[in-house]
Parts: sequence; C-alpha cells; structure tokens
Amino acid sequence: MSPRRIPAAHDSVGRSETPLTITVDGEPVAGIEGQSIAGILLASGRRSWRTGRTGAPRGVFCGIGACFDCLVTVGPERDVRACRRRARDGDEVRTQTREAGAGAGAEEGL
Repeated sequence: MSPRRIPAAHDSVGRSETPLTITVDGEPVAGIEGQSIAGILLASGRRSWRTGRTGAPRGVFCGIGACFDCLVTVGPERDVRACRRRARDGDEVRTQTREAGAGAGAEEGL
C-alpha cells in the first residue's frame, strides 16, 4: 500500500479532495475523504501502529485485508483492519499491542 494519491487535477474519475481529521492516540492527523485509515497513517509518516507479542512493530503487510497486521481500535470497536476501513472525519483511532505479558485485553500502544 502506498501513501501516494493522484492529485485532484489529474484524477480522471473526478474525485474531490475533501479534507478530514482523525485522531490517533490523541494526536490529530489530517487526511482526505475516501482514504483508508492505513493510507492516512502511511501518508503522515507512520510505518507501524501495532506491536506483536514479541514487541515487534506491525503496520500494513498485505494491504488488502487478508492478514491482520494493521489492526487498530476505532472508537469502541477493537481489531479493525486499518487497510479496509475508510476513515471518517472525527474517527478516534488507538494503536494496539499484543506484547507477551500484556494480557489478552491489552489495547493501548506504547
């Protein structure tokens, strides 16, 4: 998955660039309507937003929703695949962790 977008002036489909803002772990992040959460995170320079049981950073792997490396919490909904979920203005996104010893319910990123 690439954070690159086609500039509106060169988009033959005629999409508009309606800005939106999501918050990621309390920090506002700007995006464009129609982008996935993963696309917004990648465009903002984030390459990972979850940690595995070993503490290894995880982000987008497949980019099509087949794997579960890009999981985030959106509002009250846990284990949302960031590559499949289109961002909505005002979404509150939290990173997740699956570190050993963190327990099955751990969800806050480090």
